[in-house]
Amino acid sequence: MKNPILNKMNTVFVHVSNLHESVRWYSRLLSLRIREQDIHPPVYNIEIDSHTGLTLDAGPKGMKKKLNPSPYPIFNFHTDDINRGYDYVKELGYLIVSEIVRFDDFSYFQVVDPDGNIIMICTG
Repeated sequence: MKNPILNKMNTVFVHVSNLHESVRWYSRLLSLRIREQDIHPPVYNIEIDSHTGLTLDAGPKGMKKKLNPSPYPIFNFHTDDINRGYDYVKELGYLIVSEIVRFDDFSYFQVVDPDGNIIMICTG
């Protein structure tokens, strides 16, 4: 049988405790327009400029998720300019949990979302 599972990632799910707060956080980080009337729990799809999507998932109505965030980054957002990216996130007042780490061809720093998920911002 030919393998029906494609070597393609469709969507990253981030489990959140407060959908509206998380939509605002991620939308501000990515400079996306927020339309509160488009937030329909339990999930919200963030507009991503690629094949892979980002879905914020607050769970069934009436249930508040008890989250246990990973102590490691769960995914990354790309930047072409690590210094400007760092300054932008700092200007937003978001919690940055690592300074810029630089390698010859790759740089990154880490930021924490409202639920304690670590997101990496990197150049590679």
